[in-house]
Amino acid sequence: MQILLCPDSFKDCMSAKEVCDNMADALLHIFPNAQINKLPLADGGEGFVETILASVNGKLISVNVNNPIGNKITANYAIIDNDTTAVIEIAQACGLELLQPEKRNPLFTTTYGVGELIKDALDHHVKKIIIGLGGSATNDGGAGMLQALGAKFCDSFGNTLQHGGIHLAKLKHIDLSQLDSRLASIELIIACDVNNPLLGTSGASHVFAQQKGATTEMIPLLESALQNYAQIVLDNCRINISDKAGSGAAGGLGAGLLLINGKIQSGIEIVAKLCQLEQKIIASNLVFSGEGSIDEQTTHGKTISGIAQLCKKHKKPLIVICGKTSGNLQRLYQNGVSAVFSISNGFASKSEAFANTADNIQATMQNIARTIFLLKSQTRKKNF
Repeated sequence: MQILLCPDSFKDCMSAKEVCDNMADALLHIFPNAQINKLPLADGGEGFVETILASVNGKLISVNVNNPIGNKITANYAIIDNDTTAVIEIAQACGLELLQPEKRNPLFTTTYGVGELIKDALDHHVKKIIIGLGGSATNDGGAGMLQALGAKFCDSFGNTLQHGGIHLAKLKHIDLSQLDSRLASIELIIACDVNNPLLGTSGASHVFAQQKGATTEMIPLLESALQNYAQIVLDNCRINISDKAGSGAAGGLGAGLLLINGKIQSGIEIVAKLCQLEQKIIASNLVFSGEGSIDEQTTHGKTISGIAQLCKKHKKPLIVICGKTSGNLQRLYQNGVSAVFSISNGFASKSEAFANTADNIQATMQNIARTIFLLKSQTRKKNF
């Protein structure tokens, strides 16, 4: 039996590679002769660079940048395609996992470090930059990133705007004339895992800010600040960033990247092509994937959505495991997912669930494998 394991990470808990390893260990207990192909994936969020470097030749570049609260850290990005393409994972510079929970506050976190990564890639004379969006701690519309690249953000007194989403409420003028001139000569691809616009009930603040540490009271403040930002961009730059699909990704960083001619593409489609995912699905009898949470958002450009489309195309069964499920999953089943299993065990607290993730993955995978083994045995007896 040829089995492909291609999970995403379980956010804040376990990397895609660790999920893969635990899935494989469990399956081999029941199917010791199975041929298992591990392919940890990312759709633009955490693990994006690692996923791509695991499948293509390239090198890792380390650079000191500002983290979401302005502290210096070491972040990594990749250079591939004979040194012509940089692959940047924004979570390396402004990721939620870089901050302890008590320090997560999207009123003040910044994407400045992402601009520093882009600048370093330009120093390496690349012709193309692929930027993976996902897992950010920010809600600043990419303003910090643009400031790191030379853009000027000023208030009504002409003072430079401070970093953080809340300060966009005081924005009165944007000047992009001093942006790094090298940006004009590169191809900038935005690997985006969601279709959400910048503003509105489906936008960055209302959908994602709470998971970045925002309280209920903060959300309308962040939304109002982004509304002002979008209006000033429209007035000063003649660009509408408010309702573009994907502009709300990573706290509006998608919108900021549109201002430097970024082109939004599906993150999982980019990864699938580089990692030859379709060919590996074709060669498999059974496909397993997984991520921390499965809900109605999963169908909107997430890793599992892309895998499901390919499995449906090639009539391969796809079984998904996750930490938790919520909402109506019928669209997932219609789009190619065969079954979804939560690994949650009883009424454990979040900390207990995280601590037991490895055991729960293995227990769930073994139960699935035992069921498959039983069905195969019964089928053989009937055929006999």
